[in-house]
Amino acid sequence: MPGKATQRGSGTALIAQSARRQAWRSGRRAEWWALFWLRLRGYRLLRHGYRCAQGEVDLILRRGGLLAFVEVKRRATLSAAAEAIRPAQQRRIAAAAAHFLQRHERYASFALRYDALLLAPGRLPCHITGAWRDSK
Repeated sequence: MPGKATQRGSGTALIAQSARRQAWRSGRRAEWWALFWLRLRGYRLLRHGYRCAQGEVDLILRRGGLLAFVEVKRRATLSAAAEAIRPAQQRRIAAAAAHFLQRHERYASFALRYDALLLAPGRLPCHITGAWRDSK
């Protein structure tokens, strides 16, 4: 019966959708923990979850004359979190950062840096400054 196959398929889709929603929530919580950690170190939030057609930056922060584009990763271990930031993702973050800078020219004279903030259960956050460089 066509209706039963559709129901089974939609059940699988609902489980996948629920898993994606839970992963998104977990990622957002990790970003808020990262923001809290970085604010304690003198960074000021400019944007959280900056999105454009080119990509997304989890956190855009300022400290003095420095602009930091921060990718937050939470995994079971810090090394797994570090490995989760792949070159393709780095390129998308750099493209989104360029988009942000085009729209906010007042930051053109700032020093730019791409950071990673890694989180794992039972461990202090690991802030890697200059985690990668823009290939341009």
